[in-house]
Amino acid sequence: MEIGAKATDMARYTGPKDRLSRREGFDLFGAGNKLTRLSVPPGVHGPKGGRMPSQYGRQLREKQKMRRFYGVLERQFKIYINEALKTKGNTEEVLITLLEKRLDNVVYRLGFAPSRPAARQLVSHRHVLINGKRVNIPSYQVRIGEVITLSPKAMEIPPVAKLLAKKDHKLPVWLKRKAAAGQVVKEPKKEDFTEPISTTDIVEYYSR
Repeated sequence: MEIGAKATDMARYTGPKDRLSRREGFDLFGAGNKLTRLSVPPGVHGPKGGRMPSQYGRQLREKQKMRRFYGVLERQFKIYINEALKTKGNTEEVLITLLEKRLDNVVYRLGFAPSRPAARQLVSHRHVLINGKRVNIPSYQVRIGEVITLSPKAMEIPPVAKLLAKKDHKLPVWLKRKAAAGQVVKEPKKEDFTEPISTTDIVEYYSR
């Protein structure tokens, strides 16, 4: 049994990923050592001087960083924001929880794929199972206790096999993994999100 893919997960940025990461000043796509000149902004003439960005400009930049970090389209990102804004509790934490519990992100965080784009591809190609059923929706919200595994064919893919063989993969505290099986054991919290992105600026941007 498998669940069909949604159109919102199909259109993705296909340009140079190094360029986007250099613009934001940190590794957006999990490129690791493959990422070069991270401290140099894109453009022929390098960094430009000038005025400090306005509050609106800073908030917009943070929103773009978060959206690109998780690889979601603007329309889908607004859906997450609207849900976070109308949910009781800390809006920033709800937003992080929604993004972190996306299936493609969980596959990446578990160490089953070298990057989020690679994890998304595994999901889209029906290589990821939840409780034994194939799920090919990258935005699927993984629930606490659900078991995430890979298909036998996926485990034979060289980059995946190499990752599975690693013994030192560091998991977030809200995940657990044994061999090629993983679980969400609790809700991700704001303090678990350590990337250099201001969720406060993002919430303020959409609260205007």
